Amino acid sequence: MSNKLSRKVTYGFAVGDLGGNLFFTLIGFYLLFYLTDIVKMSPALAGTVLMIGKIWDALTDPLTGYLSDRTITRYGRRRPYIFVGSIAAFFLMGIMFTPISIASPLTQFLYFAVMYSLLNTAYTLVNIPYAALLPEITDDYDQRTVLTGYRMSFAVVGTFVGAAAVLPIVGILGWGGMGYLMGLVMLITAMITVWAVREPVHTKKEKQKSFLKTYGEVLSNKVFLLAMIPWALFITGTTMVQGSLVYFFAYILNNETLFQAALMLLLTFALAFIPVWVKVSQRIGKKGAYSAGMAIMSIAVMVFSYFTDSLGPAGALVIMAIAGIGLSTHYVMPHAILPDTVEHDAVHHGGIRREGVYSSLWTFSSKIGQAFALALSGWILSIFSYDPGAVTQFAKVGIRLITGPLPLLFYVTGILILHHYPIDREYYNRMVLSHAETDL
Repeated sequence: MSNKLSRKVTYGFAVGDLGGNLFFTLIGFYLLFYLTDIVKMSPALAGTVLMIGKIWDALTDPLTGYLSDRTITRYGRRRPYIFVGSIAAFFLMGIMFTPISIASPLTQFLYFAVMYSLLNTAYTLVNIPYAALLPEITDDYDQRTVLTGYRMSFAVVGTFVGAAAVLPIVGILGWGGMGYLMGLVMLITAMITVWAVREPVHTKKEKQKSFLKTYGEVLSNKVFLLAMIPWALFITGTTMVQGSLVYFFAYILNNETLFQAALMLLLTFALAFIPVWVKVSQRIGKKGAYSAGMAIMSIAVMVFSYFTDSLGPAGALVIMAIAGIGLSTHYVMPHAILPDTVEHDAVHHGGIRREGVYSSLWTFSSKIGQAFALALSGWILSIFSYDPGAVTQFAKVGIRLITGPLPLLFYVTGILILHHYPIDREYYNRMVLSHAETDL
């Protein structure tokens, strides 16, 4: 399994995250804004809609992972879920972003909460099995990082589309048309992965434990927790930054058109530095590279939130570029770390492969982080009396808070916890070699 991968498998797998990250980015940057400024929902209710949808999304992750580990079909364990989920996501994306007139605030709240939950369920059917494919494609420590680098290059392209193309498309097709078009991109990229990747043959179900015992064992795995908790904290901070930027440019810098240019610069530097960080990780390890990147991100968001006014538009763009350098590690390192924790589990549990379980909990933690970040952002905007029709100085304090200080808190806590994560190249090779000798 550690042989060099073909271009078809490498690019076919990697392109799947273009659609996935498009979804993640579009939701992170625009859904709260869409609900408050287009649908005209109160910030507190809008934030709660996003929290409900993400919590529901997180709860379906473990079940999807558990079931995909036990699915035996002629098409594999993961690809049937990706196939069905991508079709459902196409339709639900269009429906979610088609504004409808609902007089009752409660009915409006319930409608969007249900629709967002359904959309997230469809995304789960794609994302959890997709993430579980990586440990099955290769077991080589460095090759996983390289494959993740390709994957995240496509992910950053998805981020470009999900961030920078949304408002221009809305200007042409409206919000509903944008939703269907983005859903179509998600569908096409997922189908390419279904076509290109052939999973290892599973002719019978591996001996597995019950649902509760399985997840109990995984959640007692200290090595996994030392990777997962920082990932969730970094996701929380990054989601807050994503959701706040459109407000920051529109109401604090009074330059909404600069938002698109800043996003392009942020993502261009994130994409450009992916191969750089892959090389850096081969020198200082995945943990070291990830910590360094998030430290850069921490400094950048604080400088941006409190000094951009005096630095002007050019200064804002420079800070966004620097933030992109740090953000680049967030696209690569966590997804290269996860397969190593899966291998650690297999070595210590008799070779039982639980990729789906680990991928589901990994994604579960990120979605809880997203849910908390989005809800907290909405609640803070409400506490600071945000009104899109009349944004006061008091409201601007709230916008600054969710752009800099609060994300910084999550970033620093994550870095401190990640410091204790033990798996490096030597640890990994020693672990795999020991397991191979035991098998002999």
